[in-house]
Amino acid sequence: MIASIIIGAAIFAYAAYAMVKFINKSKKGKCAACDLKNSCSSNCGLPSKVK
Repeated sequence: MIASIIIGAAIFAYAAYAMVKFINKSKKGKCAACDLKNSCSSNCGLPSKVK
């Protein structure tokens, strides 16, 4: 029974961790949270120049 409680607590702790991590990444925006932001060529973070 103790093993079931420990396993259940571990599952809920990981779910909470994953949810907090997702929320923090979504607050940064699409390109700021991307893993490829240093080598990406889309430049979605830069505004287009106005003439």
